[in-house]
Amino acid sequence: MRRVRYQRATVRPALLSLVVFTACGTRTPTTTEMTCSAPMFGRLVTQSGLTNAQCRASCGCGGDGFTPTEFTPDRLERLTQWTLLDAPPDVSVDPYTQPVPDVPPGVCAVQVVDESARTYRLKTFSTEAEAKAQGARVTHLDSCGACSTLADLAVFGREADLGRRVQDCGVKTVTAGLEANVKCLTDLGFTQACARIWGYNTRFTRGKCLGVCFTLLDAPYHLADGGVNECLACDTREAGAIFRVAAGRTRKNTAVPSALCQPCAEVPRITHEW
Repeated sequence: MRRVRYQRATVRPALLSLVVFTACGTRTPTTTEMTCSAPMFGRLVTQSGLTNAQCRASCGCGGDGFTPTEFTPDRLERLTQWTLLDAPPDVSVDPYTQPVPDVPPGVCAVQVVDESARTYRLKTFSTEAEAKAQGARVTHLDSCGACSTLADLAVFGREADLGRRVQDCGVKTVTAGLEANVKCLTDLGFTQACARIWGYNTRFTRGKCLGVCFTLLDAPYHLADGGVNECLACDTREAGAIFRVAAGRTRKNTAVPSALCQPCAEVPRITHEW
């Protein structure tokens, strides 16, 4: 897989603002004190708007503790060396033009076909226990979707502020259309199918949340109590369920710390040892 250098957009047209912050941020409850770790899970950047006392890349301590997989350069490189044998999902129809789907229960897991050749398939199981019983490795909660691949996991693991990266693509291609946006997103490392879902999401949330997001373009992602700002709340409210089903993988259901912190109680205990 080719290596890609990133370049941030220097122009942030008003139109863009809106967002792609993700279709997976959620309004979180007021934070509470814990004796050995922050009550929220994430990877802070300047725009997170929280302190290390409020959000850290681990949860709890002792038997209840959880420390996520560290996505070292070597691990990221190994992820990109795996080949998915399944045909990519059909994403030719914009899911945002369809009725809002129910989010079906289940987990998405990787079934290794040939360890030495690094080939695998993806399968949705009813429970984590069922997946493990069949020798599969859970890669995220919820059913498999367009972003469930290990290549897409590498992008999620590499980018602390993934929403900003996606937003920058929206900025650079705001007048060029969907295909230009998808190309920018694949240059980030996303698979074609996953990039298209993010592109659809960008276009949809631009239409739904432009007004509120324009005023919050450079605002902190989080409020003082740990909740997200109204732009991110709008994105979640309007597009979250559709993105969750179409993409499969989100930052919230994958246990990858990101600039959007989430309550430790909601963090799935998933590790990504590849």
